[in-house]
Amino acid sequence: MIRQFLASVPRGCGDLLAKELLAYGATDLRERGNAVSFTGSLEIAYRCCLESWVASRVHLEIARFEAQDDASIQAALRGIDWAQHVDPRGTLACEWSGRHPTIVNTHFGTLRLKDAICDVLRETTGVRPSIATEEPSVRVHAHAVGTWVTVSIDLAGEGLHRRGWRVATGEAPLRENVAAGILLRAGWPTLAAGGAYFVDPMCGSGTFVIEAARMATGFAANHGRRYFGFLAWRGHDAALWERVRAAADTRRDAGLAAARQCEPRFFGSDVDARTLRLADESASHAGVSEFVRWRRAALSECTPPADSTTGLLCTNPPWGLRLGDQRAARAVHADLGRVLRERFSGWEAAVLTGDPSLGLELGLRAHRVHNLWNGALECRLLRIKIGASAARDLRPREGLQIDPALATTPGAVMFGNRITKNIKQLAAWVKREQVGCHRIYDADMPEYAFAIDLYTAEDASRRWLVVQEYQAPADIPEDAVRRRRSEALAALVAATGITAESIRLRTRRRHKRGEQYQRREGDGDFHVVRENELRFRVNLDAYLDTGLFLDHRVTRARLRTAARETRFLNLFAYTGSATVYAAAGGAVATTSVDLSATYLDWARQNLRLNGFDVGHSLVQADVREWLREAAHRGEQYDLVFCDPPTFSNSKRMTGVFDVQRDHAGLIDDCMAVLAPNGLLVFSTNAQKFKLDPALAERWRVEDIGPRTIPPDFARNPQIHRCFEVRAAASVARTRRATISLADRRTSAGSR
Repeated sequence: MIRQFLASVPRGCGDLLAKELLAYGATDLRERGNAVSFTGSLEIAYRCCLESWVASRVHLEIARFEAQDDASIQAALRGIDWAQHVDPRGTLACEWSGRHPTIVNTHFGTLRLKDAICDVLRETTGVRPSIATEEPSVRVHAHAVGTWVTVSIDLAGEGLHRRGWRVATGEAPLRENVAAGILLRAGWPTLAAGGAYFVDPMCGSGTFVIEAARMATGFAANHGRRYFGFLAWRGHDAALWERVRAAADTRRDAGLAAARQCEPRFFGSDVDARTLRLADESASHAGVSEFVRWRRAALSECTPPADSTTGLLCTNPPWGLRLGDQRAARAVHADLGRVLRERFSGWEAAVLTGDPSLGLELGLRAHRVHNLWNGALECRLLRIKIGASAARDLRPREGLQIDPALATTPGAVMFGNRITKNIKQLAAWVKREQVGCHRIYDADMPEYAFAIDLYTAEDASRRWLVVQEYQAPADIPEDAVRRRRSEALAALVAATGITAESIRLRTRRRHKRGEQYQRREGDGDFHVVRENELRFRVNLDAYLDTGLFLDHRVTRARLRTAARETRFLNLFAYTGSATVYAAAGGAVATTSVDLSATYLDWARQNLRLNGFDVGHSLVQADVREWLREAAHRGEQYDLVFCDPPTFSNSKRMTGVFDVQRDHAGLIDDCMAVLAPNGLLVFSTNAQKFKLDPALAERWRVEDIGPRTIPPDFARNPQIHRCFEVRAAASVARTRRATISLADRRTSAGSR
């Protein structure tokens, strides 16, 4: 029987879980933040509980309903045949999550769920289950999104990170499934298959070492765990479970036999003798003690195993929460960097840190940086290939020539004060909304006509200022323009602490009709930044625009909210940031169309950067021609985003495009591929844009522009125009609810 499941996972590991589920045979996989939904048989769910290295829980959906009030919820819950799932003589645990219009308190929701189940069982069997919070016979979960409620059986019963081998916890232990996710990110299974060694020089209670050893010796992730939430569930298939376990036992036995033919390859060291004793006991419970060697030693004593030429050094050094001393933490990271450079050439390293600034102390360049969470703690994983090329180049980039003395002129002082004020006013919003890049100044003072954006690297190790100077009127002397520019740059350095080599200056001038924006000279470096927990590549040097339109931050967030279970179409897709948001929001498939192969490749990399590799089509084509062909093919999309250029006369497109002149026809073409009850979001940055009034006679059009302007662009509410367009006679209530939800979630800024 094919069923619907939802498996939760630590944030940042969703793509890893999706790959595991795909290997088990799951279908219809959809990543949803910290969970992956899928369809499949009960065998796939059993395998996920037993074998998945990163899953946290596995939920089997048993009911989904819409209810407007508490009475409707109770009626729906009581309508479920609970005797098929719960033994009234057993124990029960219940949990309610999410927000329903009439149940905003999760504790109250939990009580209502428990009461409904117990009342039904008492009425039908005369017996009601006892309530147990630890290892219940069955754990039932209900989750509300708006008026929709999903009810499921928690097949794991408790977090799958509880493998069953840990005898005690040392200080601030790393969750086992997070540690396993880090090992998968670092490519450990491939390295282990090639005979690589594993070292953790600050192993603490040994989580990395034990998970690495089990992963390399054929164990399933939860081999040895005695409790699962499905064992006393009435739908449990004991014979199927025994077959799944037997197959896993066979793989483990083969892996152990192979490992016993080799010398031990797993090494953990620490200065704390007590935690090493705990680690040794845990390794024994985990079944890998014969393959692991523990050593009490300082970091400075760490060396590669004799005769080893390659391997993985994976560690979680102290970074403040464990140590409480930032200076000591920085010294530890600097020592680790020296050990890696001097002794581990040819190896790979994976270093976990919760303080991005500490990564700089390593003095090594990470070739990949991953964001993930250990419980509620946000962390960075730095992956480093150790060798000469990994040494961080500390030579400053040749930057602008800035005279610090100019920061003290009266005009520069006023300008600097405005910059400081703007940054302070936006600080709380930036922190709350996790905004990695934002505008800090937009021609607030007419005599300093600049737009200034602050970009922060995803690991917070670097910051850049992109300064766009609006072209001065022809009657302003060039000397005056240069003086204002020099004063502004000097004041920026003084106000922000960002040095000249991290400032990018460009002039934005009004282009004449028929002109195209050209690529700037040089390729420039790509950097990864974050926005609303998503990651994007930006290039601050090679293009007039960086690859991420900051003024559309709210628009993208609205698209993510509306994208769940939709077919999403992104027209004039640019670098695909809207597509990434739609994929993160649960779109079942996405199509991105753009004329530029360069931008489509950029979009592909943005998708991969966020773990979206499947179900996303990138099409190089003239959008208007493609739309007509798609309509002829009968293609339909539930959600369409169209953000055309103001003007384009590319040699690769037919004719010249002018958004003011051509937008009505373009919108009509979009509507031709829009599914019934679908939504088109149309946006333009054209100044003085006026929507063709005839469109309102054919379609239902709503101007949502004011609701899509983020706080950092509030001084320029005409930065873009944005409209929602629907078929006039068919506006589904469910779609209205979705977009209304988007309004509520994004009203404060960028979510």
